[in-house]
Amino acid sequence: MPVDAKKILIMGRPGAGKTTLANMLVPRLNGVHFNADAVRANVNKDLGFAHEDRIEQARRMGWLCDCVVDAGTYAIADFICPTIKTRAAFGEAFVVWVDRIKKSRFPDTDALFEEPEHWDVRVSFEGSAACWTEKICEKLLPTFDPKAPTALFVGRYQPFHEGHKKLIEEGLKRMGQVCIAVRDTFGTDAKNSLPFHAVKGRIQSALWQYPGRILVVQVPQYHQRLLRSRRRIHRRAPGPR
Repeated sequence: MPVDAKKILIMGRPGAGKTTLANMLVPRLNGVHFNADAVRANVNKDLGFAHEDRIEQARRMGWLCDCVVDAGTYAIADFICPTIKTRAAFGEAFVVWVDRIKKSRFPDTDALFEEPEHWDVRVSFEGSAACWTEKICEKLLPTFDPKAPTALFVGRYQPFHEGHKKLIEEGLKRMGQVCIAVRDTFGTDAKNSLPFHAVKGRIQSALWQYPGRILVVQVPQYHQRLLRSRRRIHRRAPGPR
């Protein structure tokens, strides 16, 4: 893995799920996404699909990513990048090989494709894109220290808004890191329409500038009324005589 792994190549056969993964990774890293089809359609219209053109496409994609990284931001390129020469033209990067299919709808590309000898994450057919996004982020971002002093916030966060963000940022100032416990209220009524992974994604996107200092976990839905009743019973209980 490169020392400063902000240039990320998501590669693999056509239809393997590269763009889906990139779209989930971009908000987590607050990165810039370069999709090969979009770049070809808007920038590299002069290039075809001969191997020499594929090498030049990779070189240009790599250059675009380098410009973004030089500005201090993550750059994520998703394209087939099928051969050793195209990957060399793209340049040094954190490589995610999406290895979920062995045959695509393009036999000519399959015949050209050379499996990489080195990668940082190899995405297999097992696990969702969200799961693999987390695994990639674990390698790229600082890790949360469960033994360090931590502020705890519990809520529904349906949706997560600016008031929540300011409150959590105050917790970060006071404690250094925070754990955000999201109550599992999905589907209980019209006001709880977001599943946990959607809530978690919005929280992480809003607090992207605090890598390794935010932990978002799911907790069961609890009944506040019952908890208040138990507190009253506890307060009214007679002491020892």
